[in-house]
Amino acid sequence: MSSNQTSLNQAKLVLPTNDLEQQHATTLEIEPEETFDYSKRSQWLRAAVLGANDGLVSTASLMMGIGAVKQDLKVMILSGFAGLVAGACSMAIGEFVSVYSQLDIEVAQMKREKERMSGSDREDSNEEEKEGLPNPLQAAAASALAFSVGAMVPLLDVYKRQIYNFKCNYLTFYNFKSQIF
Repeated sequence: MSSNQTSLNQAKLVLPTNDLEQQHATTLEIEPEETFDYSKRSQWLRAAVLGANDGLVSTASLMMGIGAVKQDLKVMILSGFAGLVAGACSMAIGEFVSVYSQLDIEVAQMKREKERMSGSDREDSNEEEKEGLPNPLQAAAASALAFSVGAMVPLLDVYKRQIYNFKCNYLTFYNFKSQIF
């Protein structure tokens, strides 16, 4: 940031005083906070968004395909649950492999840079770079969890319809039975 721009962390708060003898304003400076690197979130956030989207679309598509062949809600729920488990495992493994290969490339690049650097700067920069590396397990867990949450939407919809159909069938049978007797 250039020197003529003011950051929000360097803002000054002016407190006016009501005393006529003191015509100056008191200023309080806010201490600058450590900046947070939002790129650290990018791996697991990307995995979560893609996982939730894939879970919603693939499970709904699977259940609609099964429902078109056989209109049984129990079969649709069973196939949707199987799709949830298989899809969550698939997304987690795929995300782990993807992020791990990225980690491997970044570690290899760090080793090449380490060989080129002088001895004094090597240790300080190495620790900072290790903190910014992606975590494959975190991305895999985020992807699997988000896929599961996304896949629950169509499953809960079909489950709700199954309960509603049971109540409607029960009430219809009860009304029919009361009219006969």
